[in-house]
Amino acid sequence: MFHRRTLLRGRTATLAVVALFLTLTAGTSRVPPAPRPAPGPAVTRVGSVPGSRTVLSGYAIRSTAEVADPGATVSRPGYPTAGWYPAGSRSTVLAALLAAGVHPDPFYSTNLKRVPAADFAVPWWYRSDFVVTDPAVRTYLDFSGVISAADVFVNGRLVSPATTVAGAYTRHELDVTDLITAGTNTVAFRVRPNDPRKRLTTGWLDWLQPPPDGNMGLVRDVTVRRGGPVALGDAHVVTSLALPSMSSADLTVKARVRNDSSATVTTTVSGTAGPAAVSRSVTLGPHETKAVVFSPADHPALRLRAPRVWWPAAMGAQPMYALDLTATVDGTPSDTAHQSFGIREVRAPLNADGARQYEVNGRPLLIKGGGWSPDEFLRWDPAYVEDRLRYALDLGLNTLRLEGHIEPDEFFDLADRYGILTLPGWECCGKWEGEVNGTEAGERWEAADYPVAKASMAAEAARLRHHPSVASFLIGSDFAPNRTIEQGYLDALKAADWTAPVIPAASNASAPISGNSGMKMTGPYDWVPPSYWYDKREGGATGFNSETSAGPDVPTLDTLRRMMSPTELETLWKDPSAAQYHRSPSATFSTLGLYDEALSNRYGPATGLEDYVRKAQLAQYENVRAQFEAYARNAKDASEPSTGIIYWMFNSGWTSLHWQLVDRYLDQGGAYFGAKKANEPLHVQYGYDDRAVTVVNNRTSGASGLTARVTLFGTDGEPTYDRTVTGLDVAGDGASTTALTVPASVPGLSTTYLARLLLTDRAGREVSRNVYWLSTEADVLDYAETDWYHTPTTSYADLTGLNTMARTVVSATASTTRDDGSGTSTTTVTVRHAGTGNAPALLTDVHLVGAGGAPVLPVRWSDNQISLWPGESATLTATYRTGDLRGAAPRLRVSGWNTPTVTVPAG
Repeated sequence: MFHRRTLLRGRTATLAVVALFLTLTAGTSRVPPAPRPAPGPAVTRVGSVPGSRTVLSGYAIRSTAEVADPGATVSRPGYPTAGWYPAGSRSTVLAALLAAGVHPDPFYSTNLKRVPAADFAVPWWYRSDFVVTDPAVRTYLDFSGVISAADVFVNGRLVSPATTVAGAYTRHELDVTDLITAGTNTVAFRVRPNDPRKRLTTGWLDWLQPPPDGNMGLVRDVTVRRGGPVALGDAHVVTSLALPSMSSADLTVKARVRNDSSATVTTTVSGTAGPAAVSRSVTLGPHETKAVVFSPADHPALRLRAPRVWWPAAMGAQPMYALDLTATVDGTPSDTAHQSFGIREVRAPLNADGARQYEVNGRPLLIKGGGWSPDEFLRWDPAYVEDRLRYALDLGLNTLRLEGHIEPDEFFDLADRYGILTLPGWECCGKWEGEVNGTEAGERWEAADYPVAKASMAAEAARLRHHPSVASFLIGSDFAPNRTIEQGYLDALKAADWTAPVIPAASNASAPISGNSGMKMTGPYDWVPPSYWYDKREGGATGFNSETSAGPDVPTLDTLRRMMSPTELETLWKDPSAAQYHRSPSATFSTLGLYDEALSNRYGPATGLEDYVRKAQLAQYENVRAQFEAYARNAKDASEPSTGIIYWMFNSGWTSLHWQLVDRYLDQGGAYFGAKKANEPLHVQYGYDDRAVTVVNNRTSGASGLTARVTLFGTDGEPTYDRTVTGLDVAGDGASTTALTVPASVPGLSTTYLARLLLTDRAGREVSRNVYWLSTEADVLDYAETDWYHTPTTSYADLTGLNTMARTVVSATASTTRDDGSGTSTTTVTVRHAGTGNAPALLTDVHLVGAGGAPVLPVRWSDNQISLWPGESATLTATYRTGDLRGAAPRLRVSGWNTPTVTVPAG
């Protein structure tokens, strides 16, 4: 990403890296605010059944600075580990130390700064014991996710050096059969320190304050696999869907069989791919490997009629199939492979304007997504990940981009289940692009880096290829690879039977072989006004913008008080020039200066912390809404249409003040509900550029007989303009139609005014409500001074009239029902404008709270942050886990721009 330019700029021996396409591998709650204790290094009991796979349950870890013994000693069974720290099956060093209570909550204040980085300047030992009862069965160690490299020892022997086990994404298979004994065995990893500028691993760029340990550790499972004389690996299904009919799909099943014995053997590979059965016998010489392919030509059942096709969530269902194979020798199972797969076709051609246009199963779609971040310390909690994926769907998003930090297999399983497209790829601004990024951070490549990069691509391609949610792979971010690097990637992808599009870069770059990226990375990454998004220039709504937003996303007051000290909170609203530790390590993004200047000029200076936060929520709502609305409105344009928008970012890996639609604790503020409003299924919206009232239909089917009404009000609630248009029809799949255009000048309109848009269906039911706060004085942008992270604003819209709005009252009544089967509760609340006079209740927010008034999170609202006029009411529902109330009775905290905060029981 170009915004990484504010970071520091910065072994000739050939690595023997094991590429996954030649490796025979095994196939394939919520994170609380404070880290949970990691499981202790319990002894893992390994099964004896050929084909079984057992994950090492945990490790004992300690710095080599505190362990004088050599690896041959440390890795022997019975070695004493008193005083070592426990670590889970996937854990960085710092994650384990945090779980052990060595350091205080790193997400609060500047605690992270106090963790001494010197502790991680030397290798650390990861040691685990496992018990084997039958050493005659072949034993393998399968693993990836070593950051950044490691020497691997088993029972006192070095089995693979750090020159081989290098790179976070390379996959390794080590045959340790000859070293295994009956009883307790030991594996020890001497993990090397990580520097993402020097290693093909992972880093954090300017996203957040980086972890002092550089994420060194084992962040994916280490599996002990047992097998017979024949190993079965690289099993997968290549699907080909007939388009446009989707009436049939061809399945081609592929695998490799390897004879690990010194005798000639005949193996039978058999199993099922979806409803089709396959079987074939193969004779293998000593230590010989052969490919096995089953195609519709020799197994007609592999040509499926009327296949169950996988779709993104808003476009259809998400059915999955299963591949199950077994290799037998003399009738005895020797190895097995299991994998799920989906049938779908993704294409991403360049349109007439050179922009990347994604198509799923022959249907084009506007990519609406966000940048995904894992936990800063790479702690994996599937329930927490699932909560965030549900939030993404709640926001109407269809895609998440992973720039590096490519999550474990379970993440993509969940994305498959929920129908969320993913755009994984390599990250910028470090070693991954060091050879092609000129003076940017990241060292140039040496000879040893090329095989690591190719093996990384091979491993990730083989791991991700069967997931229908994986829509493409970006082999570059800010920069496209050069010919040598690109050829290595493409060769690895081809060998892995990769069928999804390969994108050269996330920026407007071109690779020697793949050609133009069809993407743009023009920013912005810091504050711009809502009107910015409507111009078809820079980051505005045209083409595919791979990462962009108006920068800061100040979270709710509840979250701020959990992440910042009282002194820091005082500085937050009082001093725009102050460096904010919870924003970024980048000098460009260290303060909230641009954001605070806009907030003060448009809404008026903050009078206190609460006032600052409420103005921030209002500003973030209107800006995020405008970003998604502009791209949605322009998606079907005949000239320069918008094809994709990735909000930078969907979430943060820690407690942040910028780049997040949802905060670390899963609370929801203006940015969240602005995105939710913009992306609702059937939506009425206002154009900041041309004042057009447009209906956008994100449903798959068309809608007819709609009525759109727009009313303009002064801040006193008096209407000055009111128009209704009936009989509107709009096609589906993101089509739009313009209902009317508001005049450029309306007599009697105050400088600050409100626009209420209502959309009703044929029966008169309200299907969309959208309220804007606007000004007769426009925000003025100076495009001539645009830089890589923003376009300056030379004068601001005047929204200070909102401060003079009369106070009014909102009442709320609620009831709650429990579903003990699912463990969820649903609270239904009716909010009503109960005040007198004409003033509307602007941006009424309802928070579900439990004991002590703390928010109950996660929660999914049908709608929220709504605006009501006198006499109006709205019924909202909130769904959440009953257990998250922790035994307390649910209550609702109702607040708003010009309404007092009240808390009412929810039954």
